[in-house]
Amino acid sequence: MGLVAPARRQPPNPSPTVRPWDVDVPVRGASGTIRAVTSVIPSRTIDSPARSRTRRAILAAAATVLARDRTATLAEVADAAEVGRSTLHRYFPDREELVRAVVADSFQVLAESVQQAALDRGPPADAVRRLVAATMDTGDRLLFLFGDPRVRDGFDARRVPDASPAVLDLIARGQAAGVLDPRVSPGWVRHVLWALVYTGCEEVASGRMHRHAATAAVIHTLENGVGPPRTLER
Repeated sequence: MGLVAPARRQPPNPSPTVRPWDVDVPVRGASGTIRAVTSVIPSRTIDSPARSRTRRAILAAAATVLARDRTATLAEVADAAEVGRSTLHRYFPDREELVRAVVADSFQVLAESVQQAALDRGPPADAVRRLVAATMDTGDRLLFLFGDPRVRDGFDARRVPDASPAVLDLIARGQAAGVLDPRVSPGWVRHVLWALVYTGCEEVASGRMHRHAATAAVIHTLENGVGPPRTLER
């Protein structure tokens, strides 16, 4: 006599299948209760290009809004990002988590801007100018990070690449080549550089200067100071 496979027993009232696209859609379980299904979204859905774009848009908008108004509401951030309040909460359940994410993302953007400036290539004068232009492009990210140091409280800087060594190496190269004053420390030059870039970003954010004009002003001040034009002695 041949073997017969046992019949599969079906549950009396199976729960509905949750699909990847059932994001935050309430479904009725076997008991009749309503439950959300966000927690079962597969990782491939979370990491989808569309979700990544939305997340980046929220982070960029949050940096802009919070750089100008530290007390801005999540609703204002959602409006700036052109997403619904429920969408924002799906990515960042509360304000604290959003701020932490913006801090990490802004440091990442700043580090990437320094990397893209290729500070180890070409004459140091050209590299300094590329550095200024690249960091000026970060704009609101830089204003958000350094406008109020309290936003960085508790942030582990080891989570993002450290751009300081590359900047300090460039400054040392510039001092050796006579492009930057060797009578002051590289650390001092770095602080002056960031202060000028921050001021340039403020001028752009306020509408008092266009970005290109502010970038040129930062470079000019870094290279020449604020004294009167030097004249050759006869």
